[in-house]
Amino acid sequence: MSSDMASWTLPGADLARFAECALHCVEQPYPYVGHYLQWSDHDWQRPIDRHPAFGGSFDWHSSVHMHWSMARLRGHLSEGPLKVRVEARLAAALSIQAQEVELAYFESRSGKTFERPYGWAWFLMLHAELRRQSRLPAAGHAPWLERGVQATRPLAELLMRRLAEFLPKLTHPQRAGIHSNTAFAMLLVHSACSDDTAGVARELLEVMGRESLRFYGHDRQYPAHYEPSGSDFLSGGLVEALWMSRLLGDAFPAWWAEFQPAPHALANWSVPARPSDRTDGQLVHLDGLNLSRAWCLRGLAQALKGSPHDAATPLHDWALAHWQAAVPHVTGGDFVATNWMVSYALLAAWGEG
Repeated sequence: MSSDMASWTLPGADLARFAECALHCVEQPYPYVGHYLQWSDHDWQRPIDRHPAFGGSFDWHSSVHMHWSMARLRGHLSEGPLKVRVEARLAAALSIQAQEVELAYFESRSGKTFERPYGWAWFLMLHAELRRQSRLPAAGHAPWLERGVQATRPLAELLMRRLAEFLPKLTHPQRAGIHSNTAFAMLLVHSACSDDTAGVARELLEVMGRESLRFYGHDRQYPAHYEPSGSDFLSGGLVEALWMSRLLGDAFPAWWAEFQPAPHALANWSVPARPSDRTDGQLVHLDGLNLSRAWCLRGLAQALKGSPHDAATPLHDWALAHWQAAVPHVTGGDFVATNWMVSYALLAAWGEG
């Protein structure tokens, strides 16, 4: 990584490196982890046959969000072979034919809860990024964009409906700092659906708002000193706080006053985590934790700006420390890390959308 990566900027050379990494990972078929409900011997398939769009990058959700990463990066790449390869990959994955197969799995009896809620949220982020880019003046030069919007819409709407049905059934939120985390999923979904005028999207946002107040509205003095767990790539407390800042708006500082950890516990969020083995797929999650903490801490600093809590805690400085600790390890390492961390670097640097 260049020395400029110590700041929040992403120079062109590093953007290209991120895009090259994402492209390489989504095109790598193995190793692959598939969490499938098998009903018989006949259900066994190669990943690429079951998921022609998202059958690489170690697992389905990583492939989805690495395609999101490429979609975000493509507009920042210089014209040349890399950009051509990235767009060709996106066009193939987002084709009608590939997306029909992806949809069919979710409609099967094995796919009802597949990738809930993490993969669902990332797919909605990918769909939203395609929608956003299809509205740009240059979209006419990339006809695959509009085709991609149309191709991904059926699965996007199915996942919106399923999430709206699921959240009221969830008696308690998932707070662990891993894929099942409820607040993280709602953060992404809110970003993805906030400008979607379809009725299914508006209904989902209403459900999320109501259920979030039930889940988190009365939380007090979050125990940050219990974080992190050994394989966290999210901070349960920080993603909850960032989500509530999006939901509550001007009312957020009052909620934060009750929620914020005690000073000795709050300081735990100031220190980046240190992975002991970056070739271990669970232990290396801590690099991702540093990136997601950087994203959350930056967002909270902005949400608390001008409030009585603004100068009380140097959240932005803490965010930068986490960024500096993690960003050198985003690319160039073991596949168990490189298959997913580009997306978290983009969250830290650019936010959700």
